[in-house]
Amino acid sequence: MSVSPADLAGRSAGRHARVWRLAAPIILSGLSVPLLGAVDTAVVGRLPDAAYIGGVALGAMIFDFLYWGFGFLRMATSGFAAQAHGAGDAVEMADTLDRSLILAFALGAAILALQWPAGRLAFSLLSGSPEVEAQAHLYFTIRVWSAPATLGVYALLGWLLGRQRTDLVLAIELALNATNILLDLLFVLGFGWGVAGVATASVLAEYAALAAGLGLIGRLGHRFAWRQARVRLFARDRLTALLSVNGNVFLRTLSLVFATALFTAIGARLGDETLAANAILMNFFAFISYGLDGFAHTAQAMVGSAIGARSRLAYRQAVRDTTLWAVILAAGAALLLALAGSRLIELYSVNEAVRGTAKAALPWMVAMPLLAVWCFQLDGIFIGATRSREMRNGMILALLGELAALWILVPLWGNHGLWLSMTLFVALRGITLGLWLPRIERSLPPEARTSP
Repeated sequence: MSVSPADLAGRSAGRHARVWRLAAPIILSGLSVPLLGAVDTAVVGRLPDAAYIGGVALGAMIFDFLYWGFGFLRMATSGFAAQAHGAGDAVEMADTLDRSLILAFALGAAILALQWPAGRLAFSLLSGSPEVEAQAHLYFTIRVWSAPATLGVYALLGWLLGRQRTDLVLAIELALNATNILLDLLFVLGFGWGVAGVATASVLAEYAALAAGLGLIGRLGHRFAWRQARVRLFARDRLTALLSVNGNVFLRTLSLVFATALFTAIGARLGDETLAANAILMNFFAFISYGLDGFAHTAQAMVGSAIGARSRLAYRQAVRDTTLWAVILAAGAALLLALAGSRLIELYSVNEAVRGTAKAALPWMVAMPLLAVWCFQLDGIFIGATRSREMRNGMILALLGELAALWILVPLWGNHGLWLSMTLFVALRGITLGLWLPRIERSLPPEARTSP
């Protein structure tokens, strides 16, 4: 039966509306994160000693890197949940959440058990004045107790994303950050608890978000049956797949953390002005990444659902539709930076040396969204397909390329060599995954089916 152009246009519009319905809540929830950081800084900034700000910044940096490393819980869970959703397998979808929560709570307990050596290692790598380190230690000893809740929330958010309930992802993220902000104000400005108040607010907000998330999934009909379903939950093939994907994504994330830290460390060696200028430019990219993440996460959910349904047609539509909007966003961000980047830099700093260094490197940041959109999108596609081995290998190859470029280019061109090395790193991530992308479609049957 032939399909009229009007019908085709209507279907296309419906698919694009679905992309935005899934992506918009993720973008909004991401934008709430820097708001929380700003409030943390503002409330301790009202205290008389500057060491309070430094202590919170140093302590928060430790947990940023620690929890970033465990981000595989969210990523892998979303991939497995999306495939079970596409396959219409309600039992496996429930088991996916239960397995991920068990793993999250076990890892959280391990962090608590190892908090003393972990803290010693962290503070041996990050240093500050004695006053700053004292406040950072206080922050660490309190905030570490949020580990089981934080990792549990990661698992919940990944599962909801796989189920394409990004509205609930937004609700949990907003509840978490709003609770944290209100408790910040109460404990620091109201009770005068200082850095301890900021850390306590984070701990209580994480457990409140975990409780809210568990309540929401209960309203979706999920019932925890860990004792009755332990044979399914601990099936060797399922556990092996879960641990394999999580392990590969963990190694991939560690490589990414190392590459980012290396960029910052080498920038610091080039001088305080260079370090500050690069921090301003990377702050621009942090905001852009929330938009790109929204479409990458949407690709995770839609690709995983298509693979679960064994549908090439749905897979192609998911890749095409989410990537189209991601590229449009990236092009818009690049245009904004090209037209207004210099003015934005001036809002961040009054130091003329910092402004000049940042403006000189601005063309690299203008190009960055147009290059990064591909690795963001491909990460989302490969996570949805739970093809974590390619993600790990691609990241390692990109890191090796960056290391070689840094060794050659930084001595030649200074900060421009540093930015060229980072640009090469981002490009190699996209190129390697792009070369391996056809493997996913080849794993699907050739017969086209309707979208799930």
